[in-house]
Amino acid sequence: MFIAMNRFRVAPGREEAFEEVWRQRESYLDDVAGFQEFHLLRGPSDDEATLYASHSVWESRAAFEAWTHSESFRQAHSRGRTPDGTLLGHPNMEGFEVVL
Repeated sequence: MFIAMNRFRVAPGREEAFEEVWRQRESYLDDVAGFQEFHLLRGPSDDEATLYASHSVWESRAAFEAWTHSESFRQAHSRGRTPDGTLLGHPNMEGFEVVL
């Protein structure tokens, strides 16, 4: 099993706009081979940012990587742009092989 996470730093006061983009977004994941589940996580906030992570679970790293080269991936990432001023920098992608 493989878990892919993108970490986002969201500007204070922009949390609702960020979450709404994700609520309205078509992910195209339901029919992707190897995809198991997705969650958007809200983490701690401070004066500078609120931390979020997108968390997707895959059958394997190979299934995740195949998706990143697919038409489904291109479609999901061509829509639902985050409004300017919402993100503080680029997302940080992290991948994890499940050990236990």
